[in-house]
Amino acid sequence: MEQTVFSFRGLFGVPVEVRQSVAILALMMAGFSLMRGGSLVITAIFLCILIASVYLHELGHAWGARVQGLTVNRIVLHGGGGFCEHRRSSFKQDELIVAMGPLVNLALWAVLGLAQDAVYQLAISDPAWVRFGIAIVPWLGLAATMNLFLFFYNMVPVLPLDGGRLLQIGLRRFWPPAQAIRIAGAIGVVFCILWFPMLIWVFLSTGWLLFFIPSLALHLAMARGEAHY
Repeated sequence: MEQTVFSFRGLFGVPVEVRQSVAILALMMAGFSLMRGGSLVITAIFLCILIASVYLHELGHAWGARVQGLTVNRIVLHGGGGFCEHRRSSFKQDELIVAMGPLVNLALWAVLGLAQDAVYQLAISDPAWVRFGIAIVPWLGLAATMNLFLFFYNMVPVLPLDGGRLLQIGLRRFWPPAQAIRIAGAIGVVFCILWFPMLIWVFLSTGWLLFFIPSLALHLAMARGEAHY
């Protein structure tokens, strides 16, 4: 089990644990940055935006649980993302809990994009704001883009991503649970196969590395009716 580097009480009083793989991710990003002649300061800011976005995503799950009267035990952040641990929930409760994470990222994309445009318009209309605009507009744009990416990333229909869980929830509205799991597994197999070309495309087009690989074995077992998630 991965060790916790430090913990604190976050928003809504929910305990937050930061695992050691976050530090490993930070070191890897710093190493890649130095090899490419980048700035450690910029890398640190990028990492902070990423961690904050993931935390707010998980906080969305926590809110979805709390608003339905469920106890939230903790939020855990690790190098591959994070998860929200809460009291056992029903199928209907899961709909809101799971959906709230990606919706938070989508809302952040919209708010940050509007803020970027507002600051840009202010900077070009008032010389006193030019230096501030030059400093902050690129970061607002990066944060907005990152949250839009996190939304689409989490909506990929593979487990344990939110998209895979929402797919099962949606399928269970039309089919019995066992059949819904088999259909979700078959769809997941397709996206597991496409995952590696997507990893290469994301890295070549953005320079971002994804440290998560969905389990092809799990989705094959689900498609055969041999596993439940």
